Amino acid sequence: MTELILADLLYMTGLGMTMVFLFLKSRLSRRKTALIFAGTAILLMAMEVSLTFAFSVDLVVRLYSLIVYLPSFLVAALLSRYRGWRLLYQLLSAVLFCFLVQHIGGIVFYVSRQQPWALWATLLILTPPMLWFLHRHLCPLVFRALDELQRGWALICVWLMAYGLIVLFVFPGYVGIHAVTTVVKPIFSLLMAGFYCVLILLFASVRREAETRYHTQLTELSLAALQSRMEAVQTVEEAIRIERHDLRHRFCAIAELVAQEKSQEALAFIGAAQTQLEERKPVHWCRPPVLDAVFSTYFSQAQRKDIQVDAHIALTDKLPVAEAELAIVFSNALENAIHACMRLPEEQREIRFKVISHPSLMFEISNPYVGTIQFDGSGLPVSSRQGHGIGSRSIAAFCQKHGASYRYTAENGRFTLQVIL
Repeated sequence: MTELILADLLYMTGLGMTMVFLFLKSRLSRRKTALIFAGTAILLMAMEVSLTFAFSVDLVVRLYSLIVYLPSFLVAALLSRYRGWRLLYQLLSAVLFCFLVQHIGGIVFYVSRQQPWALWATLLILTPPMLWFLHRHLCPLVFRALDELQRGWALICVWLMAYGLIVLFVFPGYVGIHAVTTVVKPIFSLLMAGFYCVLILLFASVRREAETRYHTQLTELSLAALQSRMEAVQTVEEAIRIERHDLRHRFCAIAELVAQEKSQEALAFIGAAQTQLEERKPVHWCRPPVLDAVFSTYFSQAQRKDIQVDAHIALTDKLPVAEAELAIVFSNALENAIHACMRLPEEQREIRFKVISHPSLMFEISNPYVGTIQFDGSGLPVSSRQGHGIGSRSIAAFCQKHGASYRYTAENGRFTLQVIL
């Protein structure tokens, strides 16, 4: 029985570390995070084996929280983007689902009159679909909720901690071996599974609300940009209408200058009139109307704030993604650049913006900055100010959705964003 319990503990350690890895939103890349967790799991399992042979497996069971849970929490704390209750929630969620697998296996083991093959068959059957469910369905909801939900994590963690304390210390026996433990622990696990189902519904609701806000933002941006563009066009059309009204007076003046053989004055008069008309001509940045309106709006806003704009835009009618979604990306990028420039003296304010369609859609925007810019494990700039950084996360979400790559850099006094679709 000692070998069986030890093997089960080793399996649960590996499974638990895998689940913590799935639930963790790490500051590092997924590859680096996976290597760290794999190394930690190997060290923990080696420690369990050593303590079992040096002392007993009962000691390992009693000290399992210190041997496995505490190091796991420390590793998660070092790697997680979150602190406080959100960090604790990620670890406790992994513990819950690990217990669910273990307890179901223990029940089958007990019912089969403690046949080892029944235990391992159950564990091996349950593990793949459980990991698939966490990776494909639950963890994306959790990640979205970690970003969107600002309150309530403490209460969730209190429930999860109460469950863990009951399972580990109030009923310390091993499921599948002790009759009372085999009944009581799975009951608490099922109750917590029901509680977690309610959480899943809550997280799904948060995700739907976030998507609704996103689509609302798309609609509002499109309407606002087009409205702004229409107002600009109407202003120019009104100016041109006035110019046309005054055209007959100009003709009379030109005719008089020609009659008096003042050709140079006539040419100068014509040139001045042409220049005035050119200044009133609306500027078009690209053919897609929503994007053209977005560029006109933000470039005009930058110029009103004494920000020099150097823009080169080469976009075709056919875009690889929805025009409204791309408009959100450009709006966030330009808005962030304008905000950064406003912290500089007027003579240093400058935005460089380049967009091309071939061989693929790529754009780059850069601006000078002051201070120090730090980046997280995903390469996103970290903002210490409340409410900032949302635009960068929106751009990252867009890139993740469409398989695009993005790169933020802060070098030689310039902050640059590059996106390739």
